[in-house]
Amino acid sequence: MSILDSIGTVFEGGMFARAVEPKAGEADAEHDFAGACLNCGTERVGPYCHACGQTAHIHRSMSAFLHDLLHGALHFEGKTWHTVPLLATRPGQLTRRYIDGERARFVSPMALFLFSVFLMFAVFQVAGIGAPTDLDPSDTTLQVKPADIEKAKEGIAGTRKALEEELAKLPAGDPQRTVVQQQLDGLAIGETAVKETGLMAGGPVQLSKGIESVRTGSPFLDHGIEKWQKNPSLMLYKLQSNSYKFSWLLIPLSIPFVWLIFAWRRRFGAYDHAVFVTYSLSFMTLLFVLLTILAQLGLGSGWVLLFGTSVPLWHIYRQLKGAYGLSRFSAVWRTVVLTVFIFIIISLFVNLLLLLGAMG
Repeated sequence: MSILDSIGTVFEGGMFARAVEPKAGEADAEHDFAGACLNCGTERVGPYCHACGQTAHIHRSMSAFLHDLLHGALHFEGKTWHTVPLLATRPGQLTRRYIDGERARFVSPMALFLFSVFLMFAVFQVAGIGAPTDLDPSDTTLQVKPADIEKAKEGIAGTRKALEEELAKLPAGDPQRTVVQQQLDGLAIGETAVKETGLMAGGPVQLSKGIESVRTGSPFLDHGIEKWQKNPSLMLYKLQSNSYKFSWLLIPLSIPFVWLIFAWRRRFGAYDHAVFVTYSLSFMTLLFVLLTILAQLGLGSGWVLLFGTSVPLWHIYRQLKGAYGLSRFSAVWRTVVLTVFIFIIISLFVNLLLLLGAMG
């Protein structure tokens, strides 16, 4: 995917996010609200029609149209700058305020999640992170170098010399002589294999005639396995594509596990957990985007690994503590348990993607 394609993907994500969250609590700066609504004809009493909701200010300029394009596609607005910093520094406060009804100030969890997923996919494509496209299921050859053959010969010769010396030291009739002789016989087979391989050094060596088709007895599973064997590159691409198209499945998969760690606290319902999960996934996605960009700019892999493992744990702890009003101990043990659950959730998600790939 080219950079232009990736930019298009970002715009697509913004459009999806805007469709999920149209204007909510965003008043225009226009103060001339007199007259009837141009949409339904109802007399207005404020900046919006109380009958159909259309704004009083209707623009007809190209500059305003371009503003709407950026505003709707990229979500560049005050709500974003209220939401993202708070999500990064005080995620628990953001989650609790949104749950308690403070909606107009913040980007909704689902809108932010959709945009961040599309942004991550676009950045990964620009960075060249994706499924390999050159896998050949029929390629069962190994490129043999002359230097490797020489090293193998030297190793076998050294082992043979040591075994022969050990055999010479052993007295006749010693049962250990049989063991050493068997090792020497086995070494002879290895020497023959290396000699035959050496004749083809510098070229491809056939390892096998191919992988026999695996059969499970289930027509559905056998069909999926056959598709992976015939075209692994295509299946890997479909797996990657489905991973962002169906990334929303992480939300319903995660909610029951969050519910489990609050099962005895009846005042927290499924909606609380849904907001918590969606904002958390949005942050993790944006974090991966940031780390990918930093890696492309030269940040060492050690630092990327450190931030990629420690920051999510810190964020989960902070969000749990603030969103649910927990003590430090309660937040810590729930963070540990939720971290274990995350591996289960990812495993379920991957298996669902494999199932979708087999069905496609």
